[in-house]
Order: sequence, then C-alpha cells, then structure tokens
Amino acid sequence: MKFDEIQIRVRYGETDQMGVVYHGNYALYLEMGRVEWLRKLGISYKLMEEKGIMLPVVSLSINYKKPAGYDDVINVKTQLKNKPTAKIEFDYEITNEKGDILTTANTVLVFMDTKTNRPVKAPNYILEAFDMLN
Repeated sequence: MKFDEIQIRVRYGETDQMGVVYHGNYALYLEMGRVEWLRKLGISYKLMEEKGIMLPVVSLSINYKKPAGYDDVINVKTQLKNKPTAKIEFDYEITNEKGDILTTANTVLVFMDTKTNRPVKAPNYILEAFDMLN
C-alpha cells in the first residue's frame, strides 16, 4: 500500500461566503488522508504518542488548481514519497467526483522524541510496517 484514498464530503462550515472551501481547510484534508494511510498500515498517532513519538509537520506545500465547494465529494489520495528515516514525506492529490485535479500537495513530518523534543530515527516498529509495503 504505497498510497491510500479517502472520500470527504465538504461541509458548509468548511466554505467561505462564496461556497468555496477555505484554503486553510486543505491542510486538515491532508491530515485526514495521512492519518488514515498510517492507520491502514497498522500505525496510529495515539500508539506513537503512547510510545513517546510525535510527528509534527515541518513542511507543507499546497498548489490550488480548481476550487471545491459545499457538498462536493472530494477524493484525497495520499502517497508515501520515500521510506522514512528521521522524517517521512507524503504527496497528495485531491480530486472531485469527475476526476478533476483540484489540489496537489506535499508534507514532510519529523519523528520527534516527546521527552527531549529532538528528532529521532523512525522507530523499528514503524520501519517494519513500511518494509511490508515492498
């Protein structure tokens, strides 16, 4: 599973007065895609945090191509870019029901020790889960 897809129906509160998704909400859609991608691999943020690892976003790049609107069903495709090291990188593509590309994006997250707030190598249980992708 190098990629995963989720569908989201745009809620009214996610749009501006013109009925268009507010640009800041796309970061939330990316997070939803990333969290589900990891969950399907058997890794949850809750488990990581219980084991002393947090995964903050250190880089976010979004390219807006077409707008999404209220009540649209959008598809968020999340794809692992590289095998994790001390960081993990994802590419995203958000499309509408017709398959039009609305948004492309990239995030980089860093594995951090919750006690020291310092970057660490991806834990072995995470690397083992990723090894099963190949």
